[in-house]
Parts: sequence; C-alpha cells; structure tokens
Amino acid sequence: MLEKKLAENNLLFITWTIIAAFGAYFCTYAFRKPFAAGIFENQYLFGISYKSVLIISQVIGYVLSKFIGVKIVSELKASNRKGLIILLISVAQLSLIAFGLVPKKFGFIFLFLNGLPLGMVWGIIYSYLEGRRFTELLAMGLSLNMIVTSGILKTCYKFLQGKFNISEFWMPSFIGFIAFPLFLGFVWMLSKIPPPTSSDVYLKTSRKPMSKKQKRLVLKKYFPGIAFVAISYTFLTGIRDFRDNFIIEIWNQINPEISYTIFAKTESIVGLVVMIAIASLVIIKSNKKAFQLSSVLMLICMALLGVVTNNFKNNLLDPELWMVLSAVFFYLPYLIIQIAFFDRIIAYLHIKANAGFFVYICDSMGYLGSVAIILYKEFAAAELNYLDYLITYAFVVAILGFLFIALQFLFFTSKDSKVKFSMEY
Repeated sequence: MLEKKLAENNLLFITWTIIAAFGAYFCTYAFRKPFAAGIFENQYLFGISYKSVLIISQVIGYVLSKFIGVKIVSELKASNRKGLIILLISVAQLSLIAFGLVPKKFGFIFLFLNGLPLGMVWGIIYSYLEGRRFTELLAMGLSLNMIVTSGILKTCYKFLQGKFNISEFWMPSFIGFIAFPLFLGFVWMLSKIPPPTSSDVYLKTSRKPMSKKQKRLVLKKYFPGIAFVAISYTFLTGIRDFRDNFIIEIWNQINPEISYTIFAKTESIVGLVVMIAIASLVIIKSNKKAFQLSSVLMLICMALLGVVTNNFKNNLLDPELWMVLSAVFFYLPYLIIQIAFFDRIIAYLHIKANAGFFVYICDSMGYLGSVAIILYKEFAAAELNYLDYLITYAFVVAILGFLFIALQFLFFTSKDSKVKFSMEY
C-alpha cells in the first residue's frame, strides 16, 4: 500500500511530498499568472491601462478568496480537500475560457471570477504539509513556486504565443488546458500523503479544523502580534505582486533589447537561494530558536533591501544583480511568514490552531495592499515609470517592513512559551 510505504520511509515521503506540492501549485499558477505576460498595448478601460484593470480585477477576486479562506481553509476537513481543490481549479479554467470568448470590455469580470477560487488553493495544499517535523523542507516546493514559476510561465507564454500566434485573450486558457491534466495527477499524489505521525504531533502540536470560538480566543490573545506580522506581510506582498505583474515592463525600461529568457533565469536564481535558506530551518529542532532566527533573518533582509536599492539607484549596482538581490531580500521574509513562521509560532506558544488561519489573515490584508499599490501607481504616481515606482516602493518596504517585523518579535517574545494555551478542542 502506497500510503504505508510513504509513512515508513522518510526519504520517499519527503521526495513524494515535495514533488506533489510543487507540481500542484506550479499548475495552479498556470491558471493565474500567464495573462500578465500579455502587454495589451494601447488598450484602456475606465481611464486606465487595460492590463491594470485586469490585474486589479483578478487581485480583488483573489482578496475575496483569501477572506473566504480564513473560514473555509481553517475549518476544512481532510476528507474534503481533494474534491474542493479540483472544483476551484475547474472554475478558474472556465473563467479563462470565458475571458477569451466575451467582448474585451467584459473581460475583467471573468478575471475577477478567475481569481475568486484560486486564493484558497495554497491553503489546501499547505494543509497537507503543516504540523510535521519536516514542514520547512516539505514546503520547499511551495516556496520555489512563489518565485520561479511565474517567470517560467511568462517565458513559456512568450514562446508559445510566438510559435502558434495565439491572441493575448486566448493564451491564458490555452496554457490552462495544458496544465489541467498535470494538475489532476499532482492532486492525486497529494491525496496519498499520510497524516502526521505521533512524533510530528509531539514536536509541532496537533493541527485540526478550528471553530469560531477558537478563532476568537486566538485573536483576542495574540491580535497585536498577528497584526504586526500582517502589516509587514502586506508591504512584502505589494512589492512581490507589483514586480511580478509588471516585470516585463520593468525589464523593458532597464533594457529594451533583453531576451524573454531573462524571466526564467533571474527568478530561478532567486528561487534557489530562498529555497535553501527556508529549507535549512528544518535543521533547528527548537521552535523558539527557529522563531528567533526567522525574525532576525527577516530584519536583515529588510535592511539589505534598502542598501542594494540605494546602490542601484546611484548606479553602483548592475541592474540584473539588483533584480536578483532585491527579490531575494523581499521574497525570503515573505515566504518565511507564509511557510515557516506561523507553523513554528503555533508549536512554540502551544496555540490550538492551524497555520492556514493565520496565513489567510495575512494574505487577505496583503492582496488588499497589492490592489492599493496598483491604484496609487495609476492615479497618484502616473508620472513615474514602472522601474522608478518599484525603486521608490522598495525603500518604503525596507523601512516599514523592518519596523513591524521588529514589533512582532518584541510582542511574541513577551509571551511565556511555558504557559500552555488552555483552549481545548
């Protein structure tokens, strides 16, 4: 029996789970990100660029999905995961087909409907991984996806569009058709992952669906710390999303002659560095020390983001090197929060909760911030090109991100880790 073999062999279990998580989320990105590789040049709607309208519409759907996910993902039973994730992806693909069918002026509606189910997929996949001895290692597939997949898909988009001459309105669903059968295969792999062992539960505490009462009690006790993390995460999500959505325009302003292979090249380097850094946290058995190290790493990254951006602005750093280094310094804290931070905090403070609950609170705030950043660019900072706007916002993230990460560190370290959270299931 496959599940038994996975439970008995750590190497097989780790390899299987990493591949399953990476593959499932790679395919999920294929339903969300490829349309951003389109330029939609000289097309406008509601007085702003058509591409910005599409991005904002999809992100609004994604934001609503995150708010819904605070409830759905935190309360989701293991037996319902497989069916729900397939349903969500099916709705996303049908929306992309409709995007290609309808007149251009209605396209943004279906990008909204595309984003609406996709925001919950990450939480479902992560629920297979959290609360285990090797969670940081297992989540490498997810962390790698966050960085490299969008760049790889943009490169594929440009290659396939050039080869088959498919319009910008049909390319998203075309890529979705390619990804869907692969996605089903990876979901099957996820469904075969055995539940956490007794050793996992001892080290990381049990992770179960949360009731409304439990969520209220957790928020009452830890709200300031959660808020500080959510605010810093909002700034990080904003720079991540803006850079990812407009990376083609940014590279065109850096070097109009650049090859489209640059997207996959730079993001793969970033992904490798960040993946190794996050996976190394699995070596630390003490949840308290892992929390402390994670916080220190995030503070160092915020400081270095400011330094490298200042050097680039003053022509002291090569543009390609800046694109790589700056991405490392905001992606690493972003993914630490998403993958490792709450998993460790739950175990460190003995909180009766699951990581999906906390991450979806952060995600819902983060993507609201992402929408605000795009709207601010379109209406209040229209005179800045995409590159200059990214530079300016990088300084904002470096300063405010450092401040709020420091505040969360002070809050959580003030809690006595020896006092068990008394809420019972």
